[in-house]
Amino acid sequence: MIRFFGHYIPRSILVLLTLEVVIFAGSIYAGTALRLMNAGDVPYASVGDLFPRAGVFAGVMMLLMTIFGLYDNWEWEGGMRGMMLRLSIAATFGFILMTLVFYLVPDIFLGRGAFALAFIIAISASTLVRLLMFKWADLDSLKRRVLILGTGSRAAKISALLEKRGMGNGLNVVGYLPLGGTHHFVDSAKILDDKDRLVDLAKRLGISEIVVAIRDRRGGLPLEELLACKLIGIRITELSTFFEREAGQLQLETLNAGWMIHSEGFQAGLARDINKRIFDLCASSLLLLAALPVMAVAAMLVFLEDGFPVIYRQERVGQNDQVFTIYKFRSMRNDAEKGGTPKWAAQHDDRITRVGRILRKLRIDELPQIFNVFKGDMSFVGPRPERPYFVEKLAEEIPYYKCRHSVKPGITGWAQVRYAYGASIEDSLEKLQYDLYYVKNHSVFLDFMILFQTVQVVLWGKGAR
Repeated sequence: MIRFFGHYIPRSILVLLTLEVVIFAGSIYAGTALRLMNAGDVPYASVGDLFPRAGVFAGVMMLLMTIFGLYDNWEWEGGMRGMMLRLSIAATFGFILMTLVFYLVPDIFLGRGAFALAFIIAISASTLVRLLMFKWADLDSLKRRVLILGTGSRAAKISALLEKRGMGNGLNVVGYLPLGGTHHFVDSAKILDDKDRLVDLAKRLGISEIVVAIRDRRGGLPLEELLACKLIGIRITELSTFFEREAGQLQLETLNAGWMIHSEGFQAGLARDINKRIFDLCASSLLLLAALPVMAVAAMLVFLEDGFPVIYRQERVGQNDQVFTIYKFRSMRNDAEKGGTPKWAAQHDDRITRVGRILRKLRIDELPQIFNVFKGDMSFVGPRPERPYFVEKLAEEIPYYKCRHSVKPGITGWAQVRYAYGASIEDSLEKLQYDLYYVKNHSVFLDFMILFQTVQVVLWGKGAR
């Protein structure tokens, strides 16, 4: 993993992204050369004349590939078939969008024959590169060799994470070292019964990283041997840091105030607030312009099915525990909480209207929150704002819950795109781990990443209720 503006990105994805930039830009040159190979009259005087066309084509395709989730750490639904489906859809939209660009901006027009050849070359090369990387992604010889200290429940979480992620995780867990533990929760075949010094064992097994996953460290952690390993170039990683890097979350079970205080992140400042506010206003303005017709139709449909009110107002908890009024299109019946007690939305909730179910599925019900962003109560990207009733209940049962209120809540967020809709304390605990990652590492770069993934959530219908 490479840390970029505080956010971890897999090396394999960066390699793929770099290769495809070269492929898309280079295909314009290759397609033009093939088209004009036998032509006497060459319309492009130099390589530089094609540069704007190559840049626009590469930019459009990379944007679409990102939006359609083709740089999502090999976690496509349906495996290789899912990847090919997304690639086909991105290619179709890319062809249509480039045709519109050529029509609207004649100065960068590329002949139909040259562009057709360039497009075929680009998609063919991209497909070939992805098939090869997909095939090689799970080769142990290309993975980082990892040794886990511990065989308990914490070590088992690592095993579960890597098993869930499947191919392309970039890690090969060579084994688990018990360090005196008597209860084992990992694969017994991978438990190492070795009496060698840790540094000698690491050298013999070719270990490049050691992850510390033991609960009780008082007298049980071989500090001198870990230091010796670090001095010969082996990375020593805390379990909290491991999950932050590999899962994009801060595991509450392994989290402690000391780690939070001393690790990078969890920072605030005037410059960051100003950049965030500028981003919010720009993104919200663009979304409002694009969404006004959709909002008008949504309002009409809500009224026709269930009358007024069209807009639903509700108290939510924002930054620094300040309560504000949130705006949403009403998606439930007027008597949804006739008992007076707030309730989470459940799967197949019978309180949701027919129109409301569609609005929720497409996230259209949340569009009026744009006005909360303009008012400054919310940010475009941030943790989901909860109701005061639930906040009090969750804060009593989940440690560090109120840390998520150190930033403004958002229309979309890291937890929203990484985890399904939260409808229980257990779901809230899981989502908090993603919220804490965002609070620790939030930046404009991460906000853009979340926006692209939000488009995927809407397109593929993930997590809606």
